[in-house]
Amino acid sequence: MNRRATTATALSAALVLGATLSLTGCATGPELATSGGYVPEPVMPDMAGGFLTVTNTGDTADRLTHATSDISDDVELHRTKDGKMQQVKSFEVPANGELVLKRGANHIMFKELKHKPAVGEEVSVTLHFAESGPLEVTLPVKAATHNPSMKKH
Repeated sequence: MNRRATTATALSAALVLGATLSLTGCATGPELATSGGYVPEPVMPDMAGGFLTVTNTGDTADRLTHATSDISDDVELHRTKDGKMQQVKSFEVPANGELVLKRGANHIMFKELKHKPAVGEEVSVTLHFAESGPLEVTLPVKAATHNPSMKKH
């Protein structure tokens, strides 16, 4: 190979490698954070719901696979469909999007409570994901009627 062909081949290889690094170097995995979390004071002594938003600013989706908590050894992920709660295995947290857990929709269900939390207490929850490490969240206990999605703007 002559010098010009060798230089052109090396330049082509460098451009391909640079393009590959640019494409993969910019992509990020899931980058998760939570906000707006709370637990309404339970009306029943043995069950409570948990609500929050998980925001993913990364370029890769993730899945909330389960949750654990200090108030219950039996924590499930639930969705509400046609007015009925159904346990689900996971919830998607879309890339550059959010998973909203709220009343009347997707939520965390704490069953067989160790104690009934009261307004002013806090509930520790660990959210477990398919791709990301666990997220530790502290949810304040609010009045049973608390519903931020019903607030008027």
